Amino acid sequence: MTATGTTLSESASKALLREFGVPIAPEHEVTTAAAAADAAGEVGFPVVVKLCGDAIAHKTERGLVKLRLGDAAAVAAAADELLGKATPEDGEVSLLVAPMISGNRELIAGVVRDPQFGANVMLGVGGVLAEAVADVQFRPVPISEVDAYEMIEGLATQKLLGAFRGEEAVDAPALAAVLLGLSALAVARPDIVSVDVNPLIVRADGTPVAVDALVEVGEAAEPLRAVRPRPSDEQFRAFFEPRGVLIAGASTHPGKFGFVSLHNLLANGYAGGVFGTNLQGEDVLGVQTVADIEQLPAGAIDLVFVCTPASANPALLRACAAKGVKAAFLTSAGYGEAGEEGRAAEAELVALADDLGILLAGPNGQGVVSTPANLCAQIVAPYPPAGRIAVASQSGNFVSSFLNYARQTGVGISRAVSAGNAAAVTPADYLDFYADDDATAVSLAYVEGIVDGRGLLDRFASVAARKPLVVVKGGATANGARAAASHTGALAADDKVFDGACRQAGVTRAATVEEAFEAAATFATQPLPKGPNTIVLTTAGGWGVVTSDAIARDGRIELMELPADLQAEIDTKLPPRWSRNNPVDCAGGETRDTIPEVLEMIAAHPDVHAIVYLGLGIQSNQARMMREGRFYPDHGLERIVAYHERQDERFAQAAHELSVRYDKPILTATELAVADPGNAGPRAVRETGRLCYASGNRAVTALGHLYEYAQFRQRRGLA
Repeated sequence: MTATGTTLSESASKALLREFGVPIAPEHEVTTAAAAADAAGEVGFPVVVKLCGDAIAHKTERGLVKLRLGDAAAVAAAADELLGKATPEDGEVSLLVAPMISGNRELIAGVVRDPQFGANVMLGVGGVLAEAVADVQFRPVPISEVDAYEMIEGLATQKLLGAFRGEEAVDAPALAAVLLGLSALAVARPDIVSVDVNPLIVRADGTPVAVDALVEVGEAAEPLRAVRPRPSDEQFRAFFEPRGVLIAGASTHPGKFGFVSLHNLLANGYAGGVFGTNLQGEDVLGVQTVADIEQLPAGAIDLVFVCTPASANPALLRACAAKGVKAAFLTSAGYGEAGEEGRAAEAELVALADDLGILLAGPNGQGVVSTPANLCAQIVAPYPPAGRIAVASQSGNFVSSFLNYARQTGVGISRAVSAGNAAAVTPADYLDFYADDDATAVSLAYVEGIVDGRGLLDRFASVAARKPLVVVKGGATANGARAAASHTGALAADDKVFDGACRQAGVTRAATVEEAFEAAATFATQPLPKGPNTIVLTTAGGWGVVTSDAIARDGRIELMELPADLQAEIDTKLPPRWSRNNPVDCAGGETRDTIPEVLEMIAAHPDVHAIVYLGLGIQSNQARMMREGRFYPDHGLERIVAYHERQDERFAQAAHELSVRYDKPILTATELAVADPGNAGPRAVRETGRLCYASGNRAVTALGHLYEYAQFRQRRGLA
C-alpha cells in the first residue's frame, strides 16, 4: 500500500461519506456525559455511545463502544466510563451517540489503494470476523453498475444475502449504490488512502446502513507512468511471418543455442530464406554462414535470432538495420537479470533498437513460434501443431508447457513467444497484437512480477473486449497490500486485488497452468454458451454424480432440471431404467445409434445451453483388451474390435457435428484421454480438433470459464 496518512475522526469520516451517498445512521457528536444523555433522548432508545477522536481507529478492540443503552442514566454512566478511557495519544476526543441499529447480517465495504492497481472498491462479509472469514471482492475504480452487482454476486456466502432468519433479502440496488458511491469518492479524492465501512449492517428490511466508518487520507496518488507504445503491426508481421530469418551466432556444436535454433528453424518446415553468421563462416546444417553481416543480401531478412554475447549485440543490431531487418529476438543473457550494469546495458539496447526501428524481443528469452509461417525460432523444443491459441509468457518454461499440452491434446497453437526480460516488448504488447490476429481465436498468458498493474489492466480489458484472454499468474501470495488503519487494507491480498481486476476486465483467470491451457483450448474449439443450462449425458451413473457435484461447486453453470418434453423424447430411445433426470444416465441401455440420437435430442432442445458427455471410449477400452489378448483375431474378435472402435469414433464425431450444427458447446470427458490416448474415442475427439477432457470436473471448470466470458460480453454490450 501507499504510505499511511492521517485517519479522520469517525464523525468527519462519516460526513465525507454522506456526501457520496453512503447511508449513515443518524448520530449526535457531544463532549460531555450530560450532553450524551440529552442526545440519546432525541435519537430514541436504545442507543450506541462511542468515544471518537482523530487518533482513534479500532474502537471495539479497546472497549470504546457501548451498545444497547436503554435509558438516560445508562447513557450518562457509559459516557463517563468512555471519557475516562481516553489517553493523551488519542488527542481531542468526543462522544458519538447513535441509534442502536439491529440486523443479523454485517458486511464490510470500503476503498483500498493497491500499489499496482490503484484505488479499489471492496465488499465483503463484515464484523469482527471480517479478516478471519476473508470473503471479499475487489474492483479497481471507477466501477460500473455491472461491476457493483458482480461484486455482490461474487461473495461466497450468498445465503447471507438472501432472506435470512426472518429478515428480507439484501436490497441489492441499495448495496450497489454504496459501492458506486465509494468509487466516486475514490475518483474525486485521489488523496484517499483507505475507506473502512465496518460494519455495514443489513437491517431487517434488507437495506444497508453504515454504523462505523473511518477514512484515511494522505498524499495524492502519483499519476501512472507513461506506457511505451507497442510495436507496429508491420513490425509484428516481420516478427511472426518473416520473409527471411538470420541466426546470429550459428554454431556447429549441437549443444549450443546457435546450432539448436538453426536446427529447429530448418527441421519444422520454415520456407523463407535462412541465413547465419559464424566467425569462421562455416557450413552449419547445410547453411553457408558468413563472418560479416555486410556479406548478406539487403531486404531479404526480416527477423534476426540473436545467440551472440551481450557485448556484441549493439554492433549486430546496427548491421542488421542496415540490411532492412525489422525485428530481433535476443536469447542473450547478462542484461536486466544480471544486476545494475546489466540493467544499464539493457536500457541502452532498447534505446538503440528504438532509434533503428527494430522490434526488440527479450533479451534472455527462449524464442518465437508462428505456425502460419512454420516458424520455430527457439532454443528449445517442442514445435506444436497448428491451431488458434496464441501464447505470451514471462516464463519460457511455461511456453514449452503450453506447447507440450498442444502436442498432447491436438489443440494447436497459432503464435507463441517467451517475453524474456520484456525490456521493450511486454506480454501485453503481444496480446494486443493477437487480439486482431486472424490466425488467433484466444490468447493465453503467464504473468508474474507485475510492475504497472493499472496499465496492464487497461491493456487486458482492451484485449478481452475483442477476443477471449486466459491468464495464469505466478506469485499469487497473501503477502500483499496492508493499510494499518483499516480492515479493508488487511483484507487486500495481492491475489484478491488481481482477481478483481481480471473479472472487471473480462479476463479468464486460471488457477493452474493445466487449467489455463484447457480454458484456452475450450475457447479455441467450442462456441460460447447462450446461457447456464447444462445437461450431463453419461453411460455410467457415478461419473454423472461427481460431474453434477462439480457443477454445484463451480457455481457459474447450472445443472438444469430435465424438461418434460425432452424426457419424453429420450424415453423413446432408452429402456425404462434410465435415470429420467439430469444427469441423463443411459444405464447401459445404449444400442448402436443411441448416443448420437440422444445427444441430438438434447442439443436440439431450446432450453439447453451446453452438454457434458461422459463415457466415450468404453467400447474401445474393451476392444484394446481383446486385441491384446491371446484369442485375437479369432472367435469373431477381429470383427467386434473393429465395431467397438468405429462406435466410439462415431460418438466423438457426432458430438463435434452436433455442436457445430446447434452452435452449443458439447464437451467430451474421459480419463482415457490421458490414461490411453490411443483409444479410438479420445483419438477421434482430437481428430475433430477439439479437446478431450481428462475428467468431468475439468470439463465443468472449462465450461464455467466459457459461460463467465459469455456473460461478460453480454453484460457489457459486446455480444
